[in-house]
Amino acid sequence: MRNLNLFIMKCISIYFVTLLLLMSGCESGRRIILKDLRCENLENPVAIDNTHPHFSWKIETDGQTMRQAYFEIQVATDSSLLAQGKADLWNSGKVESSASVMVPYRGKELRSSVLAYWKVRVWDDKGESSDWSPINRFGIGLLDKAEWQGKYIGMPDEKNPMLRKKFELQDRDATLLLHVNSLGYHEIYLNGRKVSEDVLSPAVSQLNKRSLSVTYDLTPYAKQGINDLLLWLGRGWYRKATFNAVHDGPLVKLQLDEIQRNGTTSTLLVTDSSWEGRGSMYGETGTGTWYPHQFGGECVDGRKALPDLTTATLDELDWKPVLEVEVPGIEVSPQMCEPNRIQEIIRPKGIKQIGDSIWLVDMGKALNGWVELSFPKLPEGHRVRMEYTDWLNENEDFKPQEENGQYEDWYIGSGQGKEVFRNKFNHHAFQYIRISGLAKAPEEVTGYLIHTDYKDASSFECSDPDLNAIYAMIKYTFKNLAFSGYIVDCPHYERMGYGGDGNASCKSFQTLYEGSSVYMNWMQMWQDCIREDGGMPHCVPNPYPAGGGPYWCGFIITGSWQTYLNYGDSRLIERYYPVMRHWLRYVDAYTVDGLLKRWPDTDYRAWYLGDWLAPAGVDYTAQSSVDLVSNCFISDCLTTMEKIAKVLGKAEDAAKYKERRQRLNELIQKTFYDPEKKQYATGSQIDRIYPMLVGVTDEQHMPEVKEGLYRETLENCKGHIGSGLVGVTILTDWAIKNGEADFLYSMLKKRELPGYLYMIDQGASTTWEYWSGERSKVHNCFNGIGAWFCQAIGGILPDEDRPGYKHFFIKPQVPDGVTWARVARETPYGTARVSWTMENRSLSLDLEIPANSTATFIAPFNVSNCVLDGNNVEISAGSILLESGKHTLSLPAE
Repeated sequence: MRNLNLFIMKCISIYFVTLLLLMSGCESGRRIILKDLRCENLENPVAIDNTHPHFSWKIETDGQTMRQAYFEIQVATDSSLLAQGKADLWNSGKVESSASVMVPYRGKELRSSVLAYWKVRVWDDKGESSDWSPINRFGIGLLDKAEWQGKYIGMPDEKNPMLRKKFELQDRDATLLLHVNSLGYHEIYLNGRKVSEDVLSPAVSQLNKRSLSVTYDLTPYAKQGINDLLLWLGRGWYRKATFNAVHDGPLVKLQLDEIQRNGTTSTLLVTDSSWEGRGSMYGETGTGTWYPHQFGGECVDGRKALPDLTTATLDELDWKPVLEVEVPGIEVSPQMCEPNRIQEIIRPKGIKQIGDSIWLVDMGKALNGWVELSFPKLPEGHRVRMEYTDWLNENEDFKPQEENGQYEDWYIGSGQGKEVFRNKFNHHAFQYIRISGLAKAPEEVTGYLIHTDYKDASSFECSDPDLNAIYAMIKYTFKNLAFSGYIVDCPHYERMGYGGDGNASCKSFQTLYEGSSVYMNWMQMWQDCIREDGGMPHCVPNPYPAGGGPYWCGFIITGSWQTYLNYGDSRLIERYYPVMRHWLRYVDAYTVDGLLKRWPDTDYRAWYLGDWLAPAGVDYTAQSSVDLVSNCFISDCLTTMEKIAKVLGKAEDAAKYKERRQRLNELIQKTFYDPEKKQYATGSQIDRIYPMLVGVTDEQHMPEVKEGLYRETLENCKGHIGSGLVGVTILTDWAIKNGEADFLYSMLKKRELPGYLYMIDQGASTTWEYWSGERSKVHNCFNGIGAWFCQAIGGILPDEDRPGYKHFFIKPQVPDGVTWARVARETPYGTARVSWTMENRSLSLDLEIPANSTATFIAPFNVSNCVLDGNNVEISAGSILLESGKHTLSLPAE
């Protein structure tokens, strides 16, 4: 008994000692959590477009300083292996590195149609480690044309057909990956269930050169035995008028692969002539060309509606053989951006009767997406018409969109009780719906805002409600434009990914959203559209000629660089550097005596613009202004190419681009500067600002050029913005770079035309195409101002030498009249926050720097000392280096 008591006492002692050690460890240690794991900047992608993926993760701590010192990545063919620490594809071991964004895979050779699993853990510089991250996965799509075993199939004379095939499944433990390559939109159903939340898939591509494949994991939807697979198709962009479609209807090929736990792959099903098809309840309205102003809509025939898509229902229908169709010359590659999904459900603000059986629905704000309408019982064959617009006329009645013919949907009554219309393979941008042919008001109206499934990355609020309203309008506008893997000019009139609009809005969108994958898809289209001589179109996709100028064509340079700078993603500059060089050789071909001159219109491109849609009274079409703006843009491109070449280790190229830019800048100064008038070209805002921004204006001339800009703005522009699509962005970039917060703020505060507050006072929820409000009320023309709120007021600025916000600057600008601001920016490392308050000319700040990154705070006014985290600190050269974590900082009055 005595021995037993001693044993018990010993156990108790060990227990308490262990508990004390654990408690001690808890006091000195901290929790390091890994989150937001990405592969190729996508969450758990099942089909990437290469065999050399990159991994990213974010680190979350308790707010203390955290520097990653090591990482370890494990990759395996099966999640159960990975859970046991058996990394049969790659075990990096403990790697000394602070890298946590786009870390390259260095394991065994990967191949198409493989599925792999990965996890990561990290250590800080004090030796403390995180737990292993949750297990994530990635797959690789079909990368070679020869790997596609299926044939393209479709139905004759059907624009929205259903295609069907049953298959037998014996192994329920395997993973089923369905690779779908559709020319046109598709939806996938297995055993009566839609297999994803994706809509309007795939993303847009240059369909005469490339189509995208989308891969679905069917495992959760499959069952042992016979399975029923249904494809529902719509034409989308695949038409004779746009991309010379070889079939008057959508086409699809697919391949269903079965992946065993040991990684072996076999093919269960492909598309061929054994499939069956039929028409559906969906048809089209309008001309069917999908040319500008001709996007039409959808006709839903309630008489053909099905109660469900179960096997029992489908077996009762008549099915016909499909056609196999040869489609030559189109490359297939996996889609590398998030899918379109419904992002917001919007209920109408009001419904009122405006005529006999005519109703006006006001959704309360503009939206790009779908509508769902529930009607009371209708007579069989009765047609209800839905027209869409973002306008009301002077009497606040429905005003059809200008030149936008048959922008409408129809519903044909079934006579069988409750009737429901819902879009499927088209979309509209609208705020108002005019419903005709309906005796009673619709029972229910629902709007669905749809866009690519990128994530929000910013927030802004300050003491001035006008700035808050402008920021909110621009941010919401992008939700209506960043769609289908590119950013459109407007979703209803043209749906074009114009390079000028892309350049003008790139910094804003990439500041406001985590949208790197949008540019992965968009830049791929630019590569696909370059011509043999290096000529570029003005927009992509490029199914027909469209207007623009050099600022439009060179987007592949600036868009790729900004994606690298904001997201730390070097894939675009690596892939498309040769394309950029090829286009600059085209520029050289139309350079006369050192300056770019107008190049000819072609069958794929028209016009030659400088700025575009500046306010009335500004002559942005004057040839001197067009030439100045175009050559300043080329100077900007050469600067960017120098930076890209340095990143890629091409020192000789970098030196050449630097020399070319210097020569060009000298010529611009000599050719366009009028020393008597002390202005460039026409003396408009953009003509004065752009030379200063790109380094044309030297120190000697800078004071007089700036003074001329202030005078031009005050006298000729009456204190308003006097620029258009290009000029707004140039003005914004210059104001951010030079701390001109008061100058820009004074323009933003103007309530008269032209201005953002004028739009808001007229009821706008999205920005317009024209300052004066003509045509589109949902447009990308003036959204270049969007970066100013985070980068100027918040002062959160990227560092070109350490991209992706590995290091960044905090340099807040405080306009006279703004007393506080709260700004956040989601970076690849986590959330950066800046909150400041100005009181009695003293500035107090709360700052947060993400784990594993650093920031340099730059004082907005001259001070020699500050209080940092409760300690008096000397400010050396006006700046302080801050480690990750939360900080408080106080600056005394000037």
